[in-house]
Amino acid sequence: MHAKILVVDDEHMVTEVLERYLRREGFDVATAGDGEAALRLAREWAPDLVVLDLMLPQRDGLDVCRTLRGESRLPIIILTAKGEETDRIVGLELGADDYVVKPFSPRELVARIKAVLRRAAEQASVPQAGEALRMPGFYLNPKTRAVESLGKKVDLTAKEFDLLYFLASHPGQVFTREQLMNDVWDYTYAGDASTVTVHIRRLREKLEPEPARPRFLKTVWGVGYKFEA
Repeated sequence: MHAKILVVDDEHMVTEVLERYLRREGFDVATAGDGEAALRLAREWAPDLVVLDLMLPQRDGLDVCRTLRGESRLPIIILTAKGEETDRIVGLELGADDYVVKPFSPRELVARIKAVLRRAAEQASVPQAGEALRMPGFYLNPKTRAVESLGKKVDLTAKEFDLLYFLASHPGQVFTREQLMNDVWDYTYAGDASTVTVHIRRLREKLEPEPARPRFLKTVWGVGYKFEA
């Protein structure tokens, strides 16, 4: 059974080229040109992954991303223009799994799609074998995806949970941003560590009583991050 990819972009040339290229790669493809159609197709067609442009008519891509993430863990790759760094960061904060900057090569996008689908498949099975982590003031259960920090339940996106579980599974060990990209995201973003920084900041806002003075997620200046039990 072929993976189903929903491509959402209001530029007909983009959707046409991507549909043709993805079908050649063996994917089933549906396309949408606005936010409302994207949500309708996502609910009715049940794709395995959404490629989502942020600049859309009716409902913009960030709103669509927020809505989809509130309804499911459907993998999302966002498309952004070269100068839209703020929107890209917001998209990651909303739970997007990856981003590709326009203009892009279809080959690069296919590689990203395959990587995200592979991670999604691994996440569906691997957490069942993971062990719950219980430390003073902290609890993390990969089977239920439950998180508690200082007695308070915390809601995390799928990737926030994966990053936190990875760091908490190696307490005291320092990881560079590049190592975290490889181990949590499964490949290296081309010289861009912003996604790790964004996820660490979001985790601190959710976990730490004082995000500016973190108790659990520590920065090791000039190196990277570590989890302190």
